[in-house]
Amino acid sequence: MDGTDWSDPARQNYFTSRLAYYHQVIIGRKFSEGVSLQIAPTMVHKNLVANESDPNDIYGIGVGGRIKLSQRIAFTWDYTHVIVGMPDSGYYHPLSIGFDIETGGHVFQLHFSNSTGMNEKAFITETTNKWGSGEIRFGFNLSRVFQIRKKKHKD
Repeated sequence: MDGTDWSDPARQNYFTSRLAYYHQVIIGRKFSEGVSLQIAPTMVHKNLVANESDPNDIYGIGVGGRIKLSQRIAFTWDYTHVIVGMPDSGYYHPLSIGFDIETGGHVFQLHFSNSTGMNEKAFITETTNKWGSGEIRFGFNLSRVFQIRKKKHKD
């Protein structure tokens, strides 16, 4: 859902105009302990687009992977090529690279991307930055697994 102000308040706007949907099939394979790859055909549907000439449906195909560099560090990447629906100018294919660093109890994920969005609707259809121009964003995640109950061991 897009919660920003309406771009054209004089136009008849509905709550459903704010909604967008995405559908994706993720096909992945772990080739070894150190290499995983995935391919993800994706369709994004926007109920309301900025211009009448813009398509409501955008189709893309994403590829990504993970390579373990050491026992605790992995290199990750993700790229989506928009096949149908990319506006003529001002938008680019999203590319992200990153590193996962495991510290024993935590995983730090460091990301570098030309996209500002975090979900498929945002990063596939709204990427306006170019890697070649140095328009790179940095983000990070921190994850920790908490155990509520000890696992029962079968003897």
